[in-house]
Amino acid sequence: MRTEDVLAAVQTGLWYWDTASRTVTFDAEGARLMGLPPTRVELTESGVRARFHAVDWVEVQGIISLAAAEGTLAEARLRVVDEDGRVLRTVRSRTRPYGIGPAARLVGTLEEVPAPQPGTSAARSTVTGDWRRNREAFLLDAGRALAEARSTSEVLRVAATLSMPGFEPSGLAVFVGEAGRVKLIGQHGYAPGDMDAFMDQPMGAGAPAAEVIRTGRAVYLPSPEDYRRRFPEIYPMVERFGRRSWAFLPMINAGQTIGAWMAGFSVPVSFTPDERSVLATVARMLAQALGRASVHESERELTVGLQRSMMPTVQPDIPGMTVAARYVPTGGGLEVGGDWYDMIPLPGGTSEDGASTGGRLALVIGDVQGHDVRAAGLMGQLRIALRAYASEGHHADAVLSRASRFLAGINGADEDADPRFATCLYIEVYPSSGLLVIARAGHPDPAIRLSDGTLLVRPTAGGLPLGIVPDADYPTTRIVLEPGETMLVCTDGLIETGGHDLETGWTRLRQIIEDHGTGPDGAEDLEQLADDLVQAVHGPPSHYTTGPLIDRREDDIALLLLRRDLPVGTGAVPCPPRRTVMSIAQAEPERIAEARHQLRELLHDWPDEEQRDSAVLMVSELITNVLVHTDGDALLIAELSGTPGTRCLRVSVADASDELPHRRHPGEMASSGRGLVLLELLAGAWGVDPQGAGKSIWFELYEAAAAAEARFEAVT
Repeated sequence: MRTEDVLAAVQTGLWYWDTASRTVTFDAEGARLMGLPPTRVELTESGVRARFHAVDWVEVQGIISLAAAEGTLAEARLRVVDEDGRVLRTVRSRTRPYGIGPAARLVGTLEEVPAPQPGTSAARSTVTGDWRRNREAFLLDAGRALAEARSTSEVLRVAATLSMPGFEPSGLAVFVGEAGRVKLIGQHGYAPGDMDAFMDQPMGAGAPAAEVIRTGRAVYLPSPEDYRRRFPEIYPMVERFGRRSWAFLPMINAGQTIGAWMAGFSVPVSFTPDERSVLATVARMLAQALGRASVHESERELTVGLQRSMMPTVQPDIPGMTVAARYVPTGGGLEVGGDWYDMIPLPGGTSEDGASTGGRLALVIGDVQGHDVRAAGLMGQLRIALRAYASEGHHADAVLSRASRFLAGINGADEDADPRFATCLYIEVYPSSGLLVIARAGHPDPAIRLSDGTLLVRPTAGGLPLGIVPDADYPTTRIVLEPGETMLVCTDGLIETGGHDLETGWTRLRQIIEDHGTGPDGAEDLEQLADDLVQAVHGPPSHYTTGPLIDRREDDIALLLLRRDLPVGTGAVPCPPRRTVMSIAQAEPERIAEARHQLRELLHDWPDEEQRDSAVLMVSELITNVLVHTDGDALLIAELSGTPGTRCLRVSVADASDELPHRRHPGEMASSGRGLVLLELLAGAWGVDPQGAGKSIWFELYEAAAAAEARFEAVT
């Protein structure tokens, strides 16, 4: 036998509650207990609400919501009422959710509770006797639902599902007054096209909605005769709907009548003082909800307009390169902040080596302090200034220096406002060679996704944020983006949202970036990668403005991705090499720590920890020797090539000195002189290569050698 048949034999019904579609399905026995014909039926939530006592409905909503959140069993007693508000029976419901999240479905049973013994209480009691509790429960339920509505469409949807205590409207309509006209903006209970005649009417029309909006007073029509007598011109248009009573209530917000709400009933309603009080209260709540929704939609429209005017579209046709960009505002206020990005075509010319720089461009990303309209205004001014300086042909360092002077001037001119600063990352891009010239003003460093998926945060030279010191200096860093590599630049909202700092924030993003696959041509989908990065921080787009993840939108996000495409026909490289390049100046010995960190990131999956430590030690020693024993800068180049298990790490440190290194014999207490000794002891191979101007000291480590040594130790 089926489960439904077994339960029906003991007078127990089943119901299935789909919280996503907001529908409830009853089997035949469940429908009978609900006072419906004993056949399987599907009802909307508002239809189910109309079958239960309003007080019980409010209570069971809280019980079921808690059960859905905790995954526990919900048990409650509910009074089932008929169309006239009389209690038919009391049923006991046992409900349990299945599924995960806010869209979980509920399944439960219904069984009748035995009626009380004669003489103890009436077998059937009317809801009217419990009118006050009934009304309060309904108004609390309606107020909660309307308070959560954030748009006009949501307010109208809630209005269409309101179930009046003891008298259920069969038709609802909302009218607003605009420019001397009465317009219908929402309706429920009418077939498509039924209300076309009421969509747009003059304010002076002899219609109840127009009269209510003009006078601000409610119109109650208890019978068709009352409607025909007061509005003879309109009644023939509504007679065919079969309604028996109507109530037109003014919707008043901030002392102004903004529209009218109509409730039509298929049964006669006398509109007692209690009934009028409920209707008037609902109309006021509707007016307030529509007012809030209108303000929210106006702010959203302003936000979208500001974003579109301030955020440029990226240039899609950069030869040999692909770009993707995202801007996601924070959830507060006008949802406009100081984050921005820009893409600026640069004038032609020649580079330092005399080559033509035609087709080069600048990528700019920055963040003005604050999350308000002033931050957005300063961002717009600063973006225009940066574009102007870049278009004049200034180099990256000069562009940021002039921008800092510009912002400092704005701060000094407005004595009443707090000074604001801005972080910025300015990148000159040479598409033909992949060269990136980077100047940084207090902004997070860029990150490079290598062709094998490994993410490296590239330390770059930088200066103070813009606007703090008018004549600040901004040193530049040169990076070559190899074919198949992708550069990521972003504001701190992508990194530090959710309580993360720079280190843990990059760790979170690294997992997303390194797990992102590539196509058959070796290139990842930049648009999808950009979406994945935003969702990793903010959750899916449906949670940007509603739901439990709204508090995750702590800061604006601006994001730029730049990929240097592989040559046409090359295809994906099975094991592409990893490569990092870094320059350490004489005046920046603190960057030796950054070099060690870069090498550890490059070797993140190298199996032998001792070899990783050895490589870091040798790099630190070689760079220190350059800074101590020469007058020039050190250039670090590290490359990891080969297939896993047989890979080779080659590291070279170059300088401009022609003096070749020589072996020393340091004593036990000596603090230097061990560089070549370390290379002989720790490196698989090493050497010195003279160059046209200077020399390069290199060493290699072999993954296979470490594996062979481990096998030998295991055998012995």
